[in-house]
Amino acid sequence: MATDPDPQLVDDLMEVAHTVALEGGAMVREGRPSTVEVAATKSSAQDVVTAMDLAVEQHLRTRLARLRPDDAFLGEEGGATGGTSGVTWVVDPIDGTVNYLYGLPSYSVSVAAVLGEPDPARWTVVAACVHAPADGRTFRAGAGRGATLDGQQLRVRAAPSMLDSLVGTGFGYRAERRRAQGRIVAELLPRVRDIRRIGSAALDLCTLAAGGLDLYYERGLSPWDLAAGQLVATEAGALVSGLNGAAPGAEMTVAGHPSLQRELCRFLEANDAATDL
Repeated sequence: MATDPDPQLVDDLMEVAHTVALEGGAMVREGRPSTVEVAATKSSAQDVVTAMDLAVEQHLRTRLARLRPDDAFLGEEGGATGGTSGVTWVVDPIDGTVNYLYGLPSYSVSVAAVLGEPDPARWTVVAACVHAPADGRTFRAGAGRGATLDGQQLRVRAAPSMLDSLVGTGFGYRAERRRAQGRIVAELLPRVRDIRRIGSAALDLCTLAAGGLDLYYERGLSPWDLAAGQLVATEAGALVSGLNGAAPGAEMTVAGHPSLQRELCRFLEANDAATDL
């Protein structure tokens, strides 16, 4: 896994991520019909894909192949294609599809460039852009370059305690996982200020970076859910990890200011949050 990416490469990848994320966002914003139909489902009948998910991912795949023809690509809807450069683009065309389906504004186009295997345990995320088409917000980050929201530098908020913390989370779509996640929320809720469920993991992590959340945790994130938001959060000063020293990923992702992130990790570990029991 690369640890010191070339600064010029980081700058170049940041510009490409920004360009294609805004293009994808324009497609989503301008092409939304009055009634959005479900095109397919994934893990359950409630885990939906729309025609716009498919169209935006195809556009991003095509554009990135033209702009960076030697790079690999990993998308939520269409899977992976190989490359020779060592760079992989990890893309979620609409992160928060259910929000998009219902006309709620909390969805985003998430684009990240990673070095190494496109796996949270092995990659180095070097460039990211998360664009929210409904309100135009654009989060950007580069390895060693910091994180910004519409050009303004971001710094994660340090709440004085867990009890004073606003905590973001999300839920899976399979009944057994939702049941287990509900148990964790019931245990956590009396220990924090409140809970928020935004519905887009990328926006959760970016919102944390901008100070709109104090902590965030979620089980079940895929690489495309995590890649761009992870870099925005870490470049804003957040600690992002899994449990028991593991990397963030499908088992669990926990993010926040280092002073409280470890406390949330200990709570989740003690309550067996990385299981579906």
